[in-house]
Order: sequence, then structure tokens, then C-alpha cells
Amino acid sequence: MKYILRLCSAVGVAAVLLASSAWAAAGTMLAQTDTVARAPSNCLAIAKNLPKARFANLTQVQGTPASGTVRISFVGHSTFWIESPGGVTIATDYAGWTGRRGIPRVVTMNKAHETHYTDSPDPGIEYVLRGWNPEGGRSNHNLEVDDVLIRNVTTDIRGWQAPEKDANSIFIFEISGLCIGHLGHLHHELGAGHLGWIGRLDVVMVPVDGSWTLPIDKMAGVIKQLRSRVILPMHAFGDYSLSQFVANLSNDFAIRRDQEQTITLSVDSLPAKPTVIVLEPQF
Repeated sequence: MKYILRLCSAVGVAAVLLASSAWAAAGTMLAQTDTVARAPSNCLAIAKNLPKARFANLTQVQGTPASGTVRISFVGHSTFWIESPGGVTIATDYAGWTGRRGIPRVVTMNKAHETHYTDSPDPGIEYVLRGWNPEGGRSNHNLEVDDVLIRNVTTDIRGWQAPEKDANSIFIFEISGLCIGHLGHLHHELGAGHLGWIGRLDVVMVPVDGSWTLPIDKMAGVIKQLRSRVILPMHAFGDYSLSQFVANLSNDFAIRRDQEQTITLSVDSLPAKPTVIVLEPQF
């Protein structure tokens, strides 16, 4: 198997090796409750703050999944159906239904409301990833399913009586060189620690209800922090909050409303300018 190794200097090599060791240790911590990933994350900027260091780019010349495309369909509410080039199917914030799409191999869930999870997932689902830990503490996922790497970064939720720490998860799907993030039921702005663990997001799915999660201006601020190339709004209760969200980003982001339910993306097809793409829900 041939690989292309690009290094900028001997200093960069040493920096990458040191940072990789740190990531390996962090990966062990992240994988306490689920299958340990066999591949390192490509979305975490492990060396970006080290002087004169650049990433070692290990690229498989033939047969690499990075040459494939990812299909993303908006089922409705906060549920997207993601399909990898290798055929791995994922349903986000799964509440027990995916329309007419059948049974996904992987589902992610969050607990803020019953429209974001189910206590009775179909037994045919191979991987059920909860964004909270039912036994308390942090939910840690870091696993590889064929050509998909899945991990999570926890955030807090307001709760019905008191705030609940680490009760929501931002799930990150690394597929074909793309870093795809689903913010779940985000209730607060992101701090430096969150942003560091999230890393780069090329595509982000963002709730835009304006009340149950974050106010529109604050959620737009989160999106500006993440600087993703593709923004997919979700969790909108009517067009009013969606239009407000789009208006908040219209000066700096391109806006697309193509009346489509599905988009197909690859690393090479990402828009040059950050773009909000409003998908039509199946339901």
C-alpha cells in the first residue's frame, strides 16, 4: 500500500509525534463506554498550536474512502439519515422512526425530549449510541464502523428541575475525509474546551427553534465560531425561527433553499464560501 507523506520540517515531525501520543491517551479516555476506534481522528487539530508544525498527511493513493461521497437526507425534526460510501447508515437523534428508510446500522440519541430518543430501539440496529450516560457521568463514544469514525463531545442541558451536566452530546461523524457534526439539543454556548474536542467541522447540523435550545442570535454565534462550510438547519418550529436564523447569517454566509431533501457531499465538492443549505424534511 502506497502512502504520500508530506512533512514541512524535522520540527514538524517531532511535534506531530508528540501530539499523536497525547491524542492516543485522550482517545483511551473517550472510549470508556463503547468500542475503541481503530483509526485516529482526522478532525482534531492536534498540532495547530505548535510552532512551525504541520500535519503529516498519510493519504492512501488507491481505494481510499476519501474519494467517496456522503449522502445526507433530512428526515425531520432533528433526524438526518447519513449514508457513507461503504454503505453504513446512521440516523441522528433517533426517536424510533426514519420514515420509509428502513433500519439504520447506527443511531445516535439525546435525552432532552422524547422526540430525540427512544427507550425501545429496533433490535436490528447494531449500534445504539446515547448522548448521555444512564448510569450518570459522561457518555463517551469513540468507535469505528467500517468506513465511519464516530465520537461525541458532551454538553449540559437545562433539565426540568435543575441543570444536568453532560446530558447532551454533539456527535461527530468522520466519513471520507469529511467531519460532520450534529449539535443535538444544544442548550448553551460552546467554550474553548468544547471547541477543542470538537475540532474541525466541515458540515454542522444545527437546531434553530430559538427557544427550546438557544436563542437565534446565540446559535448563530455558535455557527460563526465553528466556521463550517455547510450548515444544515434543523429543529425549526415553523418558518419564522428558520428565517430569523438565516437572516442572522446572511451577511457572511451564502444561502441555498433548493427544495431538496437530500444532498451529496465530498471533500472536493464543499462550497468555497460557508453556506447554509435548507433541506426539506421528509416528514
